[in-house]
Amino acid sequence: MEMTTASTHASPRSLDLFVAFLTVGLSGFGGVLPFARRMLVDDRAWLTEAAFNENLALCQTLPGPNIVNLSVVVGSRFAGPRGALAAVTGLMAAPVAIVLALASLYARFGTTGRAQALIAGLGAAAAGLVAATAAKMAWPLIRKRPVSAAPFIIVVFLAIGFLRWPLVWVLLALSPFSIAAAWGRGK
Repeated sequence: MEMTTASTHASPRSLDLFVAFLTVGLSGFGGVLPFARRMLVDDRAWLTEAAFNENLALCQTLPGPNIVNLSVVVGSRFAGPRGALAAVTGLMAAPVAIVLALASLYARFGTTGRAQALIAGLGAAAAGLVAATAAKMAWPLIRKRPVSAAPFIIVVFLAIGFLRWPLVWVLLALSPFSIAAAWGRGK
């Protein structure tokens, strides 16, 4: 796979990769892939849209978090092993520091009533973010193929959300049916 850059600028150095991915790591706590895309394609123009999509597709086939894989792939393609190390370190440095600080605060104040209420509020906010992300991902499918996608979305939601069945088993059970539906629609 060829790494197509979006501009004629020189390839980023390890320090550039570290700072760029540090910024991405500070942008959100989990789910920072949209920030990485904006940084790599729109802001710094290190990758074209097509190159970003190709690299993300590669990273989705690798074990581990997609964003971590993407930082390693992009870093190594621009600056070799040092670039990969710089990018992944930049991506992980801020969240690790934040988690350690929060763990220290929780150890000290975690048993107080206000801390428990704060954690419950954060849980509700996280659930809302997950629901909003799921809706954003599902909307193009529903809009493009309202009849064929909706039953699968509903069944998966009910099986996992209400019946509490394991995700892996639900996906394994429904995959043949969804593939068959998509295959039949393609003819």
